[in-house]
Amino acid sequence: MNKLDKVLYTARAHTTGGRDGESRSDDGRLEVKLSSPGTAATGTNPEQLFASGYSACFIGAMKAVAGKQKIQLPADLAVDSEVDLGPVGQVYGIAVRMNIALPGMDRAAAQKLIDDAHQVCPYSNATRGNIDVQLKLV
Repeated sequence: MNKLDKVLYTARAHTTGGRDGESRSDDGRLEVKLSSPGTAATGTNPEQLFASGYSACFIGAMKAVAGKQKIQLPADLAVDSEVDLGPVGQVYGIAVRMNIALPGMDRAAAQKLIDDAHQVCPYSNATRGNIDVQLKLV
């Protein structure tokens, strides 16, 4: 287990009702209704939130790596993430696929950037060895 050397930020959320409830951050910036995947109910679900969080964090990691390596990132870079939910034996698990667009970048340089970002991204480090994560340069 990795232990933080220093806490830089703590996110806090209060959730009620589980998958069919609501969640809000302590600072009021996030307030969402939750619903189970595959239902007609209004609201998002934890898998959509994870997909959004991981892709945003991964873009941040790419920006950090690019800054250190003095690489100019394309303004229209994007990550399309997919989070699957399904059974793993008698329990449930998730798997992640991220399609990463770095238009105009040399493919070899873009792939190295993705690989390096995967080593520093907090979500990548939290999931490494626990779930299937596939990163694809598109």
